[in-house]
Amino acid sequence: MPVADFKTYCQMLDRAREKGYAYPAINVTSLTTANAVLKGLAESGSDGIIQVSTGGGAFASGTALKDMALGAMSIAEHVHRVAARYPIYVALHTDHCQADKLDKFVLPLVEETERRRAAGLPNLFSSHMFDGSALPLKENLDISAKLMERFKQSELILEIEAGVVGGEEDGVAADASAKLYTTPEDTLEVARRLNGIGGRYLLAATFGNVHGVYKPGSVKLKPSILKDCQDAVAAEYGKSACFDLVFHGGSGSELSEIHEALDYGVVKMNIDTDTQYAFTRPIVAHMFTHYNGVLRVDGEMGDKKAYDPRTYMALAEAAMAERVKRAVTELRGTGTTLFIG
Repeated sequence: MPVADFKTYCQMLDRAREKGYAYPAINVTSLTTANAVLKGLAESGSDGIIQVSTGGGAFASGTALKDMALGAMSIAEHVHRVAARYPIYVALHTDHCQADKLDKFVLPLVEETERRRAAGLPNLFSSHMFDGSALPLKENLDISAKLMERFKQSELILEIEAGVVGGEEDGVAADASAKLYTTPEDTLEVARRLNGIGGRYLLAATFGNVHGVYKPGSVKLKPSILKDCQDAVAAEYGKSACFDLVFHGGSGSELSEIHEALDYGVVKMNIDTDTQYAFTRPIVAHMFTHYNGVLRVDGEMGDKKAYDPRTYMALAEAAMAERVKRAVTELRGTGTTLFIG
């Protein structure tokens, strides 16, 4: 099916909240990794979210250009073409974008969507994240409110973050003194500032999340924080004001903690570290196993089939797709696609 339009994306999020599952949101950096996500989702019978970060976009544009918006556009155009061949819906999203990169990343992509809509074409991306978590909450929400005003004109969903996800991702590291737990007071202010604007947004509330890779049990999450935040907003503004929540930094989390977070309204879980490893592992195995084939050792000519990138990239794509399928299972999403063939 085509990339999910606004109505379909909203239906996806509503269904996830209603049924208690979440969509894996997988960061991609190339056509091959995007293909892996589509394969994994389709084989799971699940809709999902493909997302591009600032660093992923820069990489996708090539090391000579390092143009984050251009690379993101290229991946999105590819997904629009190939997603139409799969019996699922997929949304396109951009990941963490801090205030100093909005002009280089998110806004050029929004402008591209605005040009496409004026020409009668579908949106390039379905949603974008503004990460203002390093700013004071007022400044974060001032920028978020302006983005929402613009986004609603083009049926784009905004994702924001209140609180800070620890660790480092894509070269963005949290300060050692960062506020790693969102408070009910924070979320009450988010609701007060944004709920009357119109349009739709997702909230990445933090409850001890840490980016990066850790052994199971190393990350100490407090999913009950999400419940406290939802309860406070419901008490003040009614249950309809409760948030569609996003779970960042989930690597190393216990499955019980993931499921508890889903029960409190998480509808999107970002996955990057684990799929990076899944993609790289079979490439390493291939190189070790076919050492004499991928290298021209002692004057020999090697084995063209061994060093043909298509050989090991196909293995990587398949392995990453399997990791996507595992994510779908863990997020209770198997067989939940809205697509009806």
